[in-house]
Amino acid sequence: MTKKLLLVEDEQPIRDMLRYALEKDGYQVEEADSAIRAREILSRNRPDLAVVDWMMPGESGVELIRGLRKEEIFIDLPIIMLTARVEEKDKVKGLDCGADDYLTKPVGIKELLARIRALLRRTSHADADDKLTAEGLSLNLATKQLEIEGSDVHIGQTEFSLLQFFIEHKNRVYSRAQLLDFVWGQAVYIEERTVDVHILRLRKILKPFAKDKLIKTVRGMGYMFSAGKAV
Repeated sequence: MTKKLLLVEDEQPIRDMLRYALEKDGYQVEEADSAIRAREILSRNRPDLAVVDWMMPGESGVELIRGLRKEEIFIDLPIIMLTARVEEKDKVKGLDCGADDYLTKPVGIKELLARIRALLRRTSHADADDKLTAEGLSLNLATKQLEIEGSDVHIGQTEFSLLQFFIEHKNRVYSRAQLLDFVWGQAVYIEERTVDVHILRLRKILKPFAKDKLIKTVRGMGYMFSAGKAV
């Protein structure tokens, strides 16, 4: 599956150069020339990794990353900071604000690509080794298998992805549009009613184990996975 990258850089020539190299290496790239534009993109689509410049007009890259790390959905987003600031104290500040890696300009394209691959590989391995558990449900992220109270349960890929998202973001309400963006992806153009269909299928999978009420409808707002409380 093609990995999606967000490139946040205010200088057009640098963006053009980096985008060309990244797309040539097989990535799907979205560009932002400011932190404001980056937030607009992130509000509708979560990339697999972000490359963020430090010095930009208005909100800096450091401020952008620090803000993203306060949001649950972006707390584990792989981020590489790319900047002309080369002093050790700047690198420390960049990493402390939440960046996973730090590269200085002018950057070697081969090094940048190698750092991206390494960071994606590291985060992918972490996901593959993990099991998500909540309320008697266990999701094996490597094999895409679901266990409920110790029993193997057949589940479709879309329902698995939907349940994984809910468990990773427990007790938070998401609209149909948000679920389409974060679970199906921005590039997929389907009706919001599709979410209702898959929610119904997911509840049918959970119902024999009396777990269907974990997926709660919040009238006028959307859906949530209600854990650790009465449902």
